[in-house]
Amino acid sequence: MMDTTNGSFSRTWAELLLAAVILARSTSYVMTKIGLQGMAPFSLLGIRFITAFLFLLPLGWRRLKSASAGTWLRGMLLGTSFFAVMAAEVLGLRTTEASAAAFLENTAIVFVPLLEAVLRRSLPDIPILLSTLVSFSGVALLTLKGGSFSISQGESLCLAAAAFYACTIVLTDRLSRRDDPLALGILQVGFIGLYGIVMAFLFEVPRMPATASEWGVILGLAVVCSDFGFTLQPLAQSGTTSERAGLFSALGPLGAALSGYVFLNERLGATGALGMGLILLGMLFGRRSRPHRGRA
Repeated sequence: MMDTTNGSFSRTWAELLLAAVILARSTSYVMTKIGLQGMAPFSLLGIRFITAFLFLLPLGWRRLKSASAGTWLRGMLLGTSFFAVMAAEVLGLRTTEASAAAFLENTAIVFVPLLEAVLRRSLPDIPILLSTLVSFSGVALLTLKGGSFSISQGESLCLAAAAFYACTIVLTDRLSRRDDPLALGILQVGFIGLYGIVMAFLFEVPRMPATASEWGVILGLAVVCSDFGFTLQPLAQSGTTSERAGLFSALGPLGAALSGYVFLNERLGATGALGMGLILLGMLFGRRSRPHRGRA
């Protein structure tokens, strides 16, 4: 169905897959928060993605074996970009609620068209400028503490993850059209795991999961959030535009907020809820921007 000659039909299936990918990944905020109760950040990250890569290896071995050096290089670039996202996210989650982290990180939807405008040397659409203002008003309310606006270190890391994620969406948009997107997805998972293990040895005392609950978190993160949530994103993005891919980020914080409410009993109060609402409104308002078909 993805190969049909009907462009809109193909894009429909690509965007349905992208929506499923983002919803699957949205559960990672809660699972990571639970995993961080017993494991160090980079150890959790490295073991998660190495486990995911090992699950994918039997399915993708032939693709990787026949992949060119250029494909491996582009997979490494995507892995490097996504590792920056994941490192900022997992470090931020140590002190930030899962639902708040998801909303802050997914302000990437605003950064993507702004970054595309810079790359194309054109002014961003008016709706994008308005959505930026609305979204960051929501960020201000979400970080309102004690009657004053204060962004903690964890929240700053989540905003950094948003900027990195926007760069990754744009990079994926370019690279997924040059190679086998599934091979790129498998390679990026492997490189994220490799970087995580290296960072764990440099900055932590790495250890394997020691309890059934820790292994449960690792397997959930590896299979649901990484194997499905990461590997198929290049495939999904190959059938749509980077701007529209950015718009689907709105699904992430909704899924994370719901799972945080159910599993972690997270409450952000009226101000936090209003901030989340404004961020979501800004994301959805960005849908009025004109799609760009050209490539930078």
